[in-house]
Amino acid sequence: MLTRTDAERRQWRNVWVVAELRPGEVKDVTFELLGAGRRLAEARGCELWCVLLGEGVCDLAAECFAHQADVVLAVDDPRLAGFVDDTYANALDRAIRTHRPEIVLCAATARGRALIPRVAVQTYAGLTADCTGLEIDPATGLLIQTRPAFGGNILATIQCADHRPQMASVRPRVMAPAAREPGRTGRLIREDLPADDVSAAARVIESVRDTTDTVRLADADFIVAGGRGVGGKKGFQLLRSFADLVGGAVGASRAAVDAGWVDYAHQVGQTGQTVQPRTYLACGISGQVQHLVGMQSSDLIIAVNREPDTPMMQLADYAVVGNLFEVLPAMMDEVRKL
Repeated sequence: MLTRTDAERRQWRNVWVVAELRPGEVKDVTFELLGAGRRLAEARGCELWCVLLGEGVCDLAAECFAHQADVVLAVDDPRLAGFVDDTYANALDRAIRTHRPEIVLCAATARGRALIPRVAVQTYAGLTADCTGLEIDPATGLLIQTRPAFGGNILATIQCADHRPQMASVRPRVMAPAAREPGRTGRLIREDLPADDVSAAARVIESVRDTTDTVRLADADFIVAGGRGVGGKKGFQLLRSFADLVGGAVGASRAAVDAGWVDYAHQVGQTGQTVQPRTYLACGISGQVQHLVGMQSSDLIIAVNREPDTPMMQLADYAVVGNLFEVLPAMMDEVRKL
């Protein structure tokens, strides 16, 4: 599928979004990708497609149309009930070879990171991972893909001039979701799953969904995050008390996670999760760029630190210079009064 001439490249058209699904539901990151895809499709003067892979996925097409998809391509098959990366990659590879999209976007989630590199290899396409920006070059029509590089110290701009499709994975919570238009419709295309595409090497025996009451970091409106300045596990107990008080979640810098004070699931930043809460309370976090790229889109940033000149204190909307073990209890007292 190498494409080197202008005539060959012109045969590839439309922007695709590979939907991230859970049983009976389209995940929010899909709507973020559709928002980005809508902009790209309008710049290229083409259609925006949404690809649904799984069992019973045709029932989800209406929600994709409502979020700006022009076409929904569905591979709806019981053999896709459980996510097996090889089978999903084969199904998406076949769809790409049949319909020839110019651009393919996927979420940079655990599932997306397992799927999209396999598809890139099978289609001989270029792939830029963990993008934070996507634009169309007005001069060439190429996809401009922006991502942090060298540990987040620079932003790399990447283009794929020769090969199609141009493929990118995008981190959740970095793109604005597509506007929802109830009643909006589009075209539904159903594709079969040939037996040869089903992997014989693996199958899903059982899926267990986490039903704990803990607030998920990516969905939290209020995040209380700690860094090296928290001092240890005891300090994170104070952060958890604050988070419980406001109905929020606990986040952490990589330094705190590496020290073993809190689990990796709480890590925010380039090597953790990207979050966009209404309020981000950073406690004892100096604010290395690797952490900032994961939370800088928060609506309101409050920082508490002994050092006034750290990057986090400069970024914050409100910066409190002081001992967090004195400041946080005082803040909690004021919250209780409310």
